Order: sequence, then C-alpha cells, then structure tokens
Amino acid sequence: MRFQTQVDVDADTETVWRVLIDVEAWPKWTASMTSVQRLQSGEFGVGSSARVVQPKLKAAVYTVTECEVGRSFTWETKAAGVTVRAGHLIEDLGQGKARVTLSIEQSGLLSGIVDMLFGKRTRQYVAMETRGLKNAAEALAAGTDS
Repeated sequence: MRFQTQVDVDADTETVWRVLIDVEAWPKWTASMTSVQRLQSGEFGVGSSARVVQPKLKAAVYTVTECEVGRSFTWETKAAGVTVRAGHLIEDLGQGKARVTLSIEQSGLLSGIVDMLFGKRTRQYVAMETRGLKNAAEALAAGTDS
C-alpha cells in the first residue's frame, strides 16, 4: 500500500521545514497524533528516532533513514511482518511558497492485512497531517503561531 497527498503552502521552505522537523509539536497541529517524543536530543537527521502515539493505533518508534536538510526526510518503523515508511518532501515554488508532499508506504508479508485493517485510517491521518502542516506553517509565516 502506498498513499501520497500534496498541498501548496503560503510559506517559504525554511518555515515549512522548521514546522516539519519539530516533530514533538505535531500533536498541536494534527489530531492524527496523540504524542510524539524524540528519543535523542540534538540535530534532527538520519538516525533520529521518535516514539509516535496515534489514536486507535499501536505506538511505534520511527527512525529517520534519509534526510536532506531543508528539503526532505523519510522515517520508518517495523513491526511483525510490516515496514512502514513515511516520506516528507518540501519543494520551493518561489515567491515565498512551497509544495509539501507526504507519503506513506507499507510493505512486507503482512502489509496487505494491515492495509485492510488500517488503510482507510492511515490515509485519513496522512491527509489530516498535510492540512495541519499547511495551517501551522502559514500561521508561523504570518507570525500568528501559538
């Protein structure tokens, strides 16, 4: 199962990146996250991991496997028979605007079963995260973030 969603944001890429890598703040702007706790301090990048708790899903530890600072990161988690990879990409549209693409891919022996059980919820959560990221980045760009 692979799902991707995209949104244009009225904020520059640097602002979107700041919101995106502040993973512990995600629950403030998306109801798809109950809590996110970084498991290391310091710069966010390859090897960084976080414990993610989402409504109606089992808590998971995601580890960053790819990172291009200011542009993208991918993190993944593995559970019995399934690997989940979540991609986060920011593209510069110029004139202080950016395009964000969020994706999720499940693979492995049990991925079909996991998709049947949780696929709809997963797609809803990714769409919620895309909208929430847009709103949070635009609020920060406008100086109205909380």
